[in-house]
Amino acid sequence: MIAGKKRMRFAVAAALTIGLAGALAHAQTLATNAPAHSGATPPAVTYLYPEQVSVPAGKPTAVALHFRIAPGLHINSHTPREEELIPTTLSIPEASGVRLDGAVYPPGIDFTLPLDPQTKLSVYTGEFSIQARIVATPGAHLVEAKLRYQACDNSACMPPRTIVAAIDVIGK
Repeated sequence: MIAGKKRMRFAVAAALTIGLAGALAHAQTLATNAPAHSGATPPAVTYLYPEQVSVPAGKPTAVALHFRIAPGLHINSHTPREEELIPTTLSIPEASGVRLDGAVYPPGIDFTLPLDPQTKLSVYTGEFSIQARIVATPGAHLVEAKLRYQACDNSACMPPRTIVAAIDVIGK
């Protein structure tokens, strides 16, 4: 009789252990597949493409860099109408093997805030592209171009941010 009770307790303990292990494995799978919640807000602007370009080494070459602004936000254009507004600018760090020879920014669109319909702002919304003219030295270069912008919604502007637009440039 005692041996039967021990076997029964062992069987119950084993079943609980297996059930607990399965529940933990399921929870771990859910946590692994769930989006991370680091508390950080996603960037207002995302770099879309290109990821890689081949250009003639030593010759200025146009490359279109594409970006997307989060819904409900706008960013100041490259030429904002108010002096205190921060313009959108593109830069390429020195010593990257690639030089920014110039950039053509899209024209901003007129935008008025509900609180001040008399003032027109020059902004970008949705998707936009910058025509960068680059000069590469021969070889492969991982370039971390930087886009500096100030994003706003209809009631407030956020602090300026800079995102990296990584481009693998091959100078041939």
